[in-house]
Amino acid sequence: MTSGPIDPDVIELAGRLFDLARFGHTEELMAYVEAGAPVNLTNDKGDTLLLLAAYYGHAGTVAELLARGADHGRVNDKGQTALAAAVFKQSVETVEHLLAAGADPDLGGQSARTTAQFFGLTAMSELLDRSR
Repeated sequence: MTSGPIDPDVIELAGRLFDLARFGHTEELMAYVEAGAPVNLTNDKGDTLLLLAAYYGHAGTVAELLARGADHGRVNDKGQTALAAAVFKQSVETVEHLLAAGADPDLGGQSARTTAQFFGLTAMSELLDRSR
């Protein structure tokens, strides 16, 4: 609920942060987070920095975001979580980081477990089942 237009510089910075997560530029992204950028920054589609890092398979970035309090339980506008994104991309290390942090394989309208089953990702289903 903003009271007016958002400063274009803020929009540009937010876009930069999402790109850093998307491309796995962990050190630079963490510098922004440590300087006060919201670790749970969310774009207009409900995607968080964590979800984007997970989708693009940047396990190190995911681990660092989680260590700084990123919420693995956030669901985007499509009903997806970071865990579902990592499962879809079959990024074992990313899935393991998220599961170790307590991510729920059944959370979301398009949950990680449903994603694995729908796409026949047997190895991902087995990884999720081991987390029980």
